[in-house]
Amino acid sequence: MNQKEERELRENIQHLIRHVKAKRKKEEKLFREQLVELAKLELSNMLVESEVASVDPAPNKSTGINVLEDLLKKIVPVLEIDYKSLTTNAEQRQSFRAHVINAIVATLTPVEANNDAGEDDGELNEFDHSVSAYKSKGDSEYKEPNLEEEIDIEIGDESVGDEDKFIDIRTDAEKRDEEEVEEVDPREEFGLDGQDETGRNMAYASFKKIETSIIDSYELLSNPEDQELFYDYLIANAKLYFDKFEGELSPEVEEPTNQAYDMAKDDASSEMDPAEDELEIEL
Repeated sequence: MNQKEERELRENIQHLIRHVKAKRKKEEKLFREQLVELAKLELSNMLVESEVASVDPAPNKSTGINVLEDLLKKIVPVLEIDYKSLTTNAEQRQSFRAHVINAIVATLTPVEANNDAGEDDGELNEFDHSVSAYKSKGDSEYKEPNLEEEIDIEIGDESVGDEDKFIDIRTDAEKRDEEEVEEVDPREEFGLDGQDETGRNMAYASFKKIETSIIDSYELLSNPEDQELFYDYLIANAKLYFDKFEGELSPEVEEPTNQAYDMAKDDASSEMDPAEDELEIEL
């Protein structure tokens, strides 16, 4: 081997060594970067878990709001799925919304009336108790009411109306057939005039899933203030969540841009303008 060949061999070996060292250095650097990123991610996850674990959500000052919060966790996902399935047009979703809110009001109104009636019964019981206490004192001024004087019973043909004299000769099968014919579609009674029927039908099916939960939650409350807050905030939150669902279905988000893009777009449009090309050709 002459000196020239020996020199070339040494240069090739040195070049190979430098290549191996550079490659190894690059791999070590990449490994370190990946290790650092992994450590950062793990640390971030640990901090998030720590914050979540340390947060102890304080309950609301109102029992009615606390009960409503638990209820919303149950019914909002149901309403969201059914509402977002109405994608043909906005009228269907508007109908769904109107029917659900109307159904909530119609459902809780009789419950409120029953609670009010219960309070009235309590007042009557207190009155009866006070009368008993009055009688126990032996007061000579107290007199038992004369039931015979207060109740007037009429007996005779005149007290019986023509409807009471009617004898139904239909068979049981005929009665069932007529009842089936006269049976009204419950969705018709559920519906509101002028609203989309598809939205109505979906709202009817959806509300049947949550109706019992709403009533059960409301009946847990006996304090009038809790009941009022529960009722008002349930209606308000139902409307707000429907607004949220609608916004998620049709978001109006403007695409970000910058000056360089706008200038390039203007240049491209001017180059592709056929009117200017024709003008240049004519000139």
